[in-house]
Amino acid sequence: MADTFKIRFAARCIASGGILAYPTEAVYGLGCDPWNAAAVRRLLAIKQRPENKGLILIAADFVQLEPFVELLDPARMAEIRHTWPGPVTWLLPARAETPAWLTGEHETLAVRVTAHPLAIDLCRAAGRALVSTSANLSGRLPARTPLQVRLRVGPSVDCILVGSCGDRKRPSTIRDGRTGRPIRT
Repeated sequence: MADTFKIRFAARCIASGGILAYPTEAVYGLGCDPWNAAAVRRLLAIKQRPENKGLILIAADFVQLEPFVELLDPARMAEIRHTWPGPVTWLLPARAETPAWLTGEHETLAVRVTAHPLAIDLCRAAGRALVSTSANLSGRLPARTPLQVRLRVGPSVDCILVGSCGDRKRPSTIRDGRTGRPIRT
C-alpha cells in the first residue's frame, strides 16, 4: 500500500463530503462519495459540468460497483471483467436506486475497476467506489500534476492526493456494456 497516512487522509476527505483530486491511469481525477448528493453537485459546479451528462465511478474491485449497476448476461460480464483492472470504462445498466446525479439522463452508469495503485488504495480505504471525472473545467485540458489541478480548478478542491499519473496519454476508453461498441476511444 502507498503512504498509508496520505491514503487515510484522502479517505477522510471523501467521508466528510469533500472533493478530492487524485492521480489515475492518464490524468488527475476529481472524486467524491457517489452517495453524497451535495458533494457530487459541488463537484459538478467546480467542473461547470451539467448534471444530465452523468459521471464515471471507479472502484478497487467489482464488488464496490455492484450497488450501482445491474449485471449483464455471464458472457458479456466475462468480457467486461477481462478488461479490469484497467483503463476501460463500461456503460452498464444502472440499478433503480442509483441516484440520478450519477446517471444524468442515461439509463446506464459508466464504471471502471481502476489499475492505478493510489486510486485502488483510495477506494479500499474509503470502502466504496468513487466518482471519477477529469480535473479540469468541462471541455478544457485535464490536469496531470497537482500544480495543474490548482491552476485548472483553483482552491475549490479540498484535498489533493499527490502521486504520479499512469503513462496513458488519453483518458479511459468508454464502451457500451451491452454491445461492446466503443463510445470514446
